Amino acid sequence: MLPYAPWLCWAIPMLGAVATPGFAKIHGKFRDYMAVFFSLVAAAFALSMIPDMVIDKAVNYDPLKLNTTGAPEHIPFDWVLPWMPEVNINAGVLVDPLSVFMASVATSISALIMIYSLGYMSHDPDRTRYWFFMQLFIGGMVMLVMSDNFFQMFLGWEVIGTCSYGLIGFWHKKSKIIDEPYPMLRRSEGDYNAHCGMKAFVTTRIGDVALLAAILIIYIYAGTLNFLELIEHTGWIGELSRAGLLIIVAILLFIGPIGKSAQFPLHVWLPEAMAGPTTVSALIHAATLVKAGVYLVARVLPLFHHALWTEGYTEVITFFTTVGWIGGFTAFLAASMALVAREIKKVLAYSTVSQIGYMMLALGMAGLAIESTTGFLAASFHLLSHALFKALLFLSAGAIIHATETTYMDEMGGLKEHMPITFKVMWVGALALSGFPGFSGFWSKDIIFLVTLENGQLALFALAAVTASMTAFYTFRMMGMTFYYPKSDHILKLEKEGHHVHEAPAVMWVPLAILAGLTLIVSVFGLFNFEGQLHDYFTGHVATTVSIELVHLDPIVAPLSIGMVFLGIVPAYFIYIKQKISATDMGRNPIIAGLHKFLTNRWYINAFYYKVFVYGTIRIFKALLDKIELGIIDKFHYVFASKAIDGARVSSAVLETRGFNGLSYFIARLGITLSKVNDFIDIRIVDGIANGVAGTGKKLSKAFGKLQTGIIEQYVVILATGVVLISIITLYLLGGFP
Repeated sequence: MLPYAPWLCWAIPMLGAVATPGFAKIHGKFRDYMAVFFSLVAAAFALSMIPDMVIDKAVNYDPLKLNTTGAPEHIPFDWVLPWMPEVNINAGVLVDPLSVFMASVATSISALIMIYSLGYMSHDPDRTRYWFFMQLFIGGMVMLVMSDNFFQMFLGWEVIGTCSYGLIGFWHKKSKIIDEPYPMLRRSEGDYNAHCGMKAFVTTRIGDVALLAAILIIYIYAGTLNFLELIEHTGWIGELSRAGLLIIVAILLFIGPIGKSAQFPLHVWLPEAMAGPTTVSALIHAATLVKAGVYLVARVLPLFHHALWTEGYTEVITFFTTVGWIGGFTAFLAASMALVAREIKKVLAYSTVSQIGYMMLALGMAGLAIESTTGFLAASFHLLSHALFKALLFLSAGAIIHATETTYMDEMGGLKEHMPITFKVMWVGALALSGFPGFSGFWSKDIIFLVTLENGQLALFALAAVTASMTAFYTFRMMGMTFYYPKSDHILKLEKEGHHVHEAPAVMWVPLAILAGLTLIVSVFGLFNFEGQLHDYFTGHVATTVSIELVHLDPIVAPLSIGMVFLGIVPAYFIYIKQKISATDMGRNPIIAGLHKFLTNRWYINAFYYKVFVYGTIRIFKALLDKIELGIIDKFHYVFASKAIDGARVSSAVLETRGFNGLSYFIARLGITLSKVNDFIDIRIVDGIANGVAGTGKKLSKAFGKLQTGIIEQYVVILATGVVLISIITLYLLGGFP
């Protein structure tokens, strides 16, 4: 590997992000090309680690001689730098096939997306902000997968969450409808890009809080967060079990991936992530954010697999069963929504949720099997194939949107003559996604079906098979409506106005061609067997050499898999490509129309969340404001004050008429005195403090307002300077410096 590759593969894009505002000061083109350059360099460093995984030469690789952990004479190895030794938390990278695999996938596909962005974002006025967040996103993702401990991984986890918020709402100044109107949510759902970014941020925070809670509990019982130490010293597992916390910690850990990877019931944010640029959608769906959840489950799987099959803690079965069922149901749920989606990016978004569900299903089945290697490989291979063909499909969709000026498939049609390159390469991705025999999606799904059946999960097997049929249907529907339908009125109008649909420029279609080629290469992988110490690599335990066969072609699974794929392809082919059957006529059937409405409204899950958690919360606090704050507290305050003064006057008058002049005078003076005291407290003290604070705040605001230039480059420089200073101070206080 290249020197310091495990560190530089994620540090370089972060450095590029910080330097982007400075590059923008030099020249806009220089800024753009440097962003691409930094991403390519990061990919080169990540890919350089692959040979060490293959030929097993990563033995104690440590140019700085900083590895004092006594790394075993086999992969993986842990490269540690002192950070917070007092609490046994260090900065480190764990180099094993899982981390190298994820880093290579993330950086390579991200680099192609960055090249594509040169054309797609060429006219956007906010490219400095775009390049900053994109590079920071890449760096955060690679930092996450290379980290050797939960704490550092969580930092990367939060970096990508923050970047996703900024990129999904990138076009926050636009106030156009970017989502299909929902009858119950016309005033909020998708009205503004910023809303979509906030929805993603809030939804994923639910999972993040649960994940953080699990990490803290593990630290309390284990005294370490290092992955290798956790699996080498497993006494903490028994302590958690005896405390009744083992299954709770496992589920809390899984809630984090449920949020990040958009699994049911936290799946609702991902379709709205389409609000951002298509390049952002490709980055989130193919290379980074949603894959983080899959990675985390894969990373902790050996811990809980050991707890179940070596330590005998059977409660962990619930964890693996939950992972499998959440994945299987999510795959079915999202695929059903994709059947009726109008927007091309929405089809692909639902598809991502569904395919991530397949990966979770495979990991759940891996945990339930005494030999986890096959299920682990199934999830990993499907992650790789999905990353490639989904990036290809999203970027192809971006080229189409760029040319047609619409995201709706029923406003496209007749594009295969005008965009021949995009048409051909997109078919490669479509066939892989649909699981067409011979393509990568077919091989990976075939293994997933097999491990599910071998674990005796017949219901999950049936659910996965039906999902495969729906996937083939909506994929061919997408291709038919986009390329084979007659030209829509929208396209005809564009042509009449002189805006002829044309092929994307080379800077955009070349990355598409590369992704298509890689998809075909990965498809060929399915024809070969793989041998090696895979179990050893992924768990850190020495294991015997195992042989993994990607082409199972089980006499039961393979024919059923092929049959389900064609069960979805055939009707879609005749309805949307050959157009022998009218989709409009079918839609008049009351049963189909009702089902269509149900799926269009996303099973009403999204509407339910808004009605209960958003609008319900707003109604509760509005009622508290009206009934308690304004209706009781404020009213009591004003009524009491006025009644007190009036009471004093009345008492004085009554007493005086009855001859109690002395007592009357005393009470009257007391009332007046209290009134003056009230005025003094209210006006001189309370109002004085309030006005003083307000005046001081106004002066400070005016002073600091001079720093608010509105120039994002200056903000980034100030932020970076602050981060560096805080880091230096923290390290000094923790004894990081002599």
